[in-house]
Amino acid sequence: MEHQDRFVRKLALVLEYDGTRYHGFQLQANAPTVQGQVEEAIRRFTGQKVRVKGASRTDAGAHATGQVVAVATEAPYPPETWVRALHPLLPEDIKVRAAYQVPLSFDARRHATSRTYRYLILNRPTPSPLRRWTTHWVPGWLDVEAMARAAQYLIGTRDFARFTVPSYHRSTVRRLDRWDVWREEELVVQELKANAFLPQQVRRMAAMLVEVGRGTLPESALLDFAEGRWELPTPPILPAHGLCLVRVNYPDFPPGLGDSHDA
Repeated sequence: MEHQDRFVRKLALVLEYDGTRYHGFQLQANAPTVQGQVEEAIRRFTGQKVRVKGASRTDAGAHATGQVVAVATEAPYPPETWVRALHPLLPEDIKVRAAYQVPLSFDARRHATSRTYRYLILNRPTPSPLRRWTTHWVPGWLDVEAMARAAQYLIGTRDFARFTVPSYHRSTVRRLDRWDVWREEELVVQELKANAFLPQQVRRMAAMLVEVGRGTLPESALLDFAEGRWELPTPPILPAHGLCLVRVNYPDFPPGLGDSHDA
C-alpha cells in the first residue's frame, strides 16, 4: 500500500564552516568537500541519499559563516530538529546554524539577491599562529584610508572579466553594491556585497587593494585595470584562507536570510 504520509518538501540550511581541510564547497569525486560532508550527514540522519545545492561555490580553503544550501527531502522532521540532529553527524569544522522550511520552488543560488564576503588581513610585524588559517598576513603597514577610497571606484554594475580566471566563458558583468575597508586593531577588513561574484574575483580585487595600501599602486588602479587602460603581467591574487562568505541575502525570508540583515 502506498504510504499516504510520504511527501516532498524543501529546507534551507544555513552553514558555518572552516574550509581549511576541504577542496572547496562543491562536490568532487576524489577530494573532501563541504557539500560531500553535508550530504553524508543528511543521509545518516534521514536514510535518504540527497543532493544539496549551495548558494555560493566557495574556494578550496575558504570559509563561511552564512552559506545557504537547499535540500529536498521526504523526512517529516521540523527544521529545528535538523539543526540538532545534524550536529553530531557533521565534523567539528562544519555546522548547521539554522534551518527553515522554504517553497519547493526555492533555489539557493538563483533566488539570492546578493552575497557578502569578507577578506581578513592580519596587518602587524609578526604572523599569528592562532590566525594563520583565517587571515592573510601582511607585515608592512597598510594605508586603510587609501584602500577605502580606491574601493569606491568599482562600485556599480560593470564588466569584471579582468578579475576572474581566463577560462571563465559566461557573463562577467556583476553589480558591486558595497566594498568597505576598515581597521580593527591588527586586522584590516575588506567587506564586499554584490549580486554575485566571479571565480577568484574577491581574492584578485582584494590583492590589488593591498597594493594600494602599500603605496605601490595609485587609488585609481583597480578602475584603470578593470577598464583595460593598463596591464598587469601577472595580476596578484590573495590566498583563499583569508576569505569568508558572511551571508547570502534573499528578499522574502525570515531572520538570518534576509536583506535587512546586511545593512
